Amino acid sequence: MRVILKTRPRAKPKIPIEAEEIIPQNFLRKNDIRVYEGNKERALDDLFFVTYEGPAVSPDQVEIVLTGDTGVIKRVGEYMNAGRIIIEGDIGMHCGNFMSAGEILIRGNADAWLGREMRGGHILCEGNSGHYCAAGYRGEKRGMRGGIVEVRGNSGDFTAEYLSGGEVIIHGDCGDLPGVEMRGGTLVIGGDCSRPCGNMTGGTCMIFGEAHKFLPTFRKNGTDDIVYAGKHYLMNLFRGDVANRGKGTLMVRQ
Repeated sequence: MRVILKTRPRAKPKIPIEAEEIIPQNFLRKNDIRVYEGNKERALDDLFFVTYEGPAVSPDQVEIVLTGDTGVIKRVGEYMNAGRIIIEGDIGMHCGNFMSAGEILIRGNADAWLGREMRGGHILCEGNSGHYCAAGYRGEKRGMRGGIVEVRGNSGDFTAEYLSGGEVIIHGDCGDLPGVEMRGGTLVIGGDCSRPCGNMTGGTCMIFGEAHKFLPTFRKNGTDDIVYAGKHYLMNLFRGDVANRGKGTLMVRQ
């Protein structure tokens, strides 16, 4: 089943839409899906033109297509456990919160907290992502725990903060402190970043650009040849932040 949600024109288009109910498993029943426009509860078809194409008997057979003015829509895909969501433009904050399975494809840019505390599944953002991509929320000690988040553009500060499992791939640059407090998993940064992996205690981070303001609490531990995007890179290997037990591996292009 394919569900097409096209945003309706609104008198106040900058008011955010809270849309955690937009997940494939909810569309098998086709009714009583509620969203919030600011602090006001709305029916789904109050804010979207809704079109259904074909049947489905399980959530993994449901594909949702979001189109129109989607940049103000928050929490799409929260607790998603099957199926597919395609976002034809930008998407708001908290897309894919706690997602455990399925696929989210974002054709534009994603705002902050993309894939927050994700458990499984696959998120692909073809544009840029905001701050705290694949991170834990403030006060949490674990961030993303499984699955894959891939960003073809750049990402903001605190990418993969408290990363505990899964794989985060940023093809462009990252902002400040990517991989800070890493516990596990893999973080790949294709471009530049600043102060990576402070206080890491596990996992692997690979940086194929430049690591600015490199922290002095890492100890070099040899070199290795790594293939990324079809090219071979000689990488310097560092033992994880010795200010906190020195575990984990940080690799930076030589």
